[in-house]
This record gives sequence, structure tokens and C-alpha cells, in this order.
Amino acid sequence: MLKMQERVAPRLPERPRLAAGVRLHFDERRDLWLLLGPERIIETEGPASEILQRCDGSRTVEQIVDELAKLYAADRDEIVNDVTGMLSELVMKRMLVG
Repeated sequence: MLKMQERVAPRLPERPRLAAGVRLHFDERRDLWLLLGPERIIETEGPASEILQRCDGSRTVEQIVDELAKLYAADRDEIVNDVTGMLSELVMKRMLVG
């Protein structure tokens, strides 16, 4: 039996996209990307905004990871952990669907 503090990692959508009512918006005045959802605003920076810009329902999680590994010339294993961690969090907040 699960304790209340334990979280079960959500199943990631194969082709993630922002949920209905959620959008990614670039605020020119503040020069940053904002993830806007019902009663919620999340400021994103660097890799987070790059991940979110690719969550359009056309790319698989694997394609997103590959693109970011190339963009940042980084180890793919490190990128996959960052991407899946962030996407899991957004799925749990119901801001990302498949």
C-alpha cells in the first residue's frame, strides 16, 4: 500500500502537448516565456522553455530529447532525465496531455 507522501510517476504521453486552457506565451516586456494555465502562471527559463516549445503534439518525447541533446551538445542520458522529470511534473499538474 502507498503512503500519502509517495508519488507514483505518471505515464508520459507519447506525443506531449499543452492541455486545453494552457498556453506558452513570450512576454516581450520581461523577455521570458510564461506557461499560462487556469489560475496559474509559471515563469520558464532556458531549457524549460525549449522543452515546452517542443510540446506541440507532433514530436515524441524521444524526439524532444534528441533535439535538446543536439541543441545543448549535452549527454543524452542527462537530457532524458531532465525532460522526463519536467514533463512528469506537468502531467501531474494537468498542464500537459497526450
